[in-house]
Amino acid sequence: MAGFVRKAAIFNLPVDDPANCTADAAMKPALDTIFHALADPTRRQILAMLLEDDMAVTDVAEPFDMSLAAISKHLRVLVHAGLISQERRGRVVWCQLEPQALKDASVWMQGFGQFEPVDLDAFEAFLERELARD
Repeated sequence: MAGFVRKAAIFNLPVDDPANCTADAAMKPALDTIFHALADPTRRQILAMLLEDDMAVTDVAEPFDMSLAAISKHLRVLVHAGLISQERRGRVVWCQLEPQALKDASVWMQGFGQFEPVDLDAFEAFLERELARD
């Protein structure tokens, strides 16, 4: 079989064969990007600040003990994830929260809402009753 090229087995379908991925798998890169952006406490704090109102990049940077370049990198991650947008008004770049970007992540997380929250106080009382029986 000269010239025969065997195709490697597909282990990660969305990466190896994007044409055959499901809608959930197609959403995964967006979710990965959003959760990556949310993983950093500085970026979460920036999002919390932008909940109040639009802010200029320099105003976003003010409360942080880091360079404007470092804040700009954080902002680029948030823009890439679609969590914020930026608009130039004159010489000033303004940042605006994009709450709809969290919709995919929220929908995904709501799938886990089918589980009842654990009442730790009730669980502790149950354990005390059970241990008292012995």
